Amino acid sequence: MPHRTMNSAQVARYLRVDPMQISRWVRQGEIPYEQGIANPVFRREEIDAWASQRIMGMREKPLTTYHRETSQQAEREDEGPFHVCAMLTPERTIFDLQSRTKSSVLHDLVDAAEQEEILYDPRDLLRSLEEREALCSTGMAGGVAIVHPRHHDPYIASESFMLLARTAQPICFGAPDGQPTDIFFLLVATDDRHHLQALARLCMMMLDTDLLSNLRAAESAEELYRYTLQAEKQVLETMV
Repeated sequence: MPHRTMNSAQVARYLRVDPMQISRWVRQGEIPYEQGIANPVFRREEIDAWASQRIMGMREKPLTTYHRETSQQAEREDEGPFHVCAMLTPERTIFDLQSRTKSSVLHDLVDAAEQEEILYDPRDLLRSLEEREALCSTGMAGGVAIVHPRHHDPYIASESFMLLARTAQPICFGAPDGQPTDIFFLLVATDDRHHLQALARLCMMMLDTDLLSNLRAAESAEELYRYTLQAEKQVLETMV
């Protein structure tokens, strides 16, 4: 699966965008592809990394448009609304994680996921997280990171899941604004498209609500969980 190739139509379905948008991105050199412009070939692994980084770097207007359009299309295709918080449970929220380095926070997040007994091989997840960070940090401006594996497949975990952790002290994680990070989401999706949709939803929650400030003010894991659910509810209400 990591080396699977796709054509323009398949990439459009995967990203849930109009095929003409793919053609525009190819002509403008914005999307990674191989061979000629007339018949481009795309590697799924490269498209996923490109799309993930693009979503996390979107400004308010394009993110809002992308999130709304892809959410509506996903609801039509999947016959139901998507809730990223369905991947989170109170047991998957960690208050004052003691990690002090980038390497230790990745290990500690994987250890926490292993305790949930949903990983097939924790070493595979850790390796994929490290590979993803080697490509480009998942740290974002504002002291938050959405950590995720380089590959998304059903062999990583028995189900898609999300962990939320606030570290006891901010750590250097390679954020584009150069600031340390103290809020970490570990996002593991066994389905590629759910991964991108979850990324967009989380980014909207951070952009359109007081999620980050609330998470920093939280005094328990229960409050971390409650504030996250509250933020997604607010985002969904704006889409009605």
